[in-house]
Amino acid sequence: MSGEVTVTGFGVRTAFGMGADALRRGVFAGVPSFAATTRFDTGPYRTAMAGVAPDGPEGVEGWALRHALARCGVEALDMAGLRAGAEAAVLLGVAGDHTSVTRYWRGDGSDGGCGSDVAGCAVPRAPEKQPVRGAGTGTERAAHAGTAAARKRVTDASPAADAERVTDASPAADAERVTDARPFNTKRVGDAVPARLAELLAGELGLVGPRLTFTNACVASAAAIIHACRLISSGRIDVAVCGGGYLVEEETFGKFDSGRALSRDGMVRPFSADRSGLLLGDGVAVVVLESAEHARRRGARPLAGVVGWGAASDAHHIAQPHPEGVGLARAARQAMRLAGDPDGDALDYVNAHGTGTKYNDGAETRGLRAAFPRRAESIPVSSTKSTTGHLLEAAGVVEFVITMLALTDGVLPPTAGFTAPDPECDLDYVPNEPRRTGPRRALTVNAAFGGANTALVLERP
Repeated sequence: MSGEVTVTGFGVRTAFGMGADALRRGVFAGVPSFAATTRFDTGPYRTAMAGVAPDGPEGVEGWALRHALARCGVEALDMAGLRAGAEAAVLLGVAGDHTSVTRYWRGDGSDGGCGSDVAGCAVPRAPEKQPVRGAGTGTERAAHAGTAAARKRVTDASPAADAERVTDASPAADAERVTDARPFNTKRVGDAVPARLAELLAGELGLVGPRLTFTNACVASAAAIIHACRLISSGRIDVAVCGGGYLVEEETFGKFDSGRALSRDGMVRPFSADRSGLLLGDGVAVVVLESAEHARRRGARPLAGVVGWGAASDAHHIAQPHPEGVGLARAARQAMRLAGDPDGDALDYVNAHGTGTKYNDGAETRGLRAAFPRRAESIPVSSTKSTTGHLLEAAGVVEFVITMLALTDGVLPPTAGFTAPDPECDLDYVPNEPRRTGPRRALTVNAAFGGANTALVLERP
């Protein structure tokens, strides 16, 4: 590498709540977040369970995905000490917010003029933002006063803030009186376009620089981080704001249900013999990456170093990994070579993809054995999807944050719900209880449909 990459800020939201302490109370305590969701009618599906935030206007689902991303972005910039208006690339892993599309077609295709409904109650929608002008020119870019201004914009755009401005004569007041039969406002349908969410996030945070969106399924936000690391290490940019988001909604829930991938008993048991499938979960996170030199110049505190990254495809099957974990092993070896430790001699922990499905867990175990033939049995491996659920496009960045917290706190998160071991899954999976070990270096891996695999190596500063 020609330049070191460091993490200087993050914001994260899962079903456990906002911030690192929520992750400590849930993920690191081994407490699953799964509950029956009331965001949509789950009657037609095999399960109602998901890793969702508490239902109601104050929960994550009361925000559009754009607002959840913006809130995490503000938290990340605040922690990093970066002002809005800074030069920073924005790279996002997301498939778009399809809630409005589902509601639009579930209606009659007309514009009912109402906001989103939560558990049968309409929530006034946020006012539409004007597109960010002059994204590619210097003359039209607006420099903002600071992250306080960005925070005010996020607050002003939230459904709760909009509700405070409701009067009996306003359209939002009419929205409060509508029922589930009314379709969602067509203007929100545009949020289903992934690139729009990256543009909106950059605009909300007042950041000036290139914007890129990655849509490669469950490695999307990890791919965004990898691309940012390449840009920073090559000297092409100094700062990148990387994020990803998924909030449980019916469009994707129905697809996973029809593929019989969802667990029927409301638990996710990665690497266990009786594992029966995955459950979806809420996940949104944003991290600030910088060149180490840039962070030093401005006196920023490094939270972790990103010392290796890799990406590979096994091109085996559209929905199943290669049974020997070929692509995952290749990505992990790339990352470890870049970190200067090809055999993983200094590796203290692996945050696994660990979906709890029949095909993934055995293949991933074999892939890790192939990547680290001498050390695989001695490296602790855990799946935090056992507590958060599968966060889809957000999995990479949320698990990146979890892995970073494992390094800073000196505690390994457990694989919750672990029961009888599967003969095909024979590594140390940190079953059910957190483990205090003081790790210095950790690897986080993800896999996706189409055979895509990513690996990131983090190191305690």
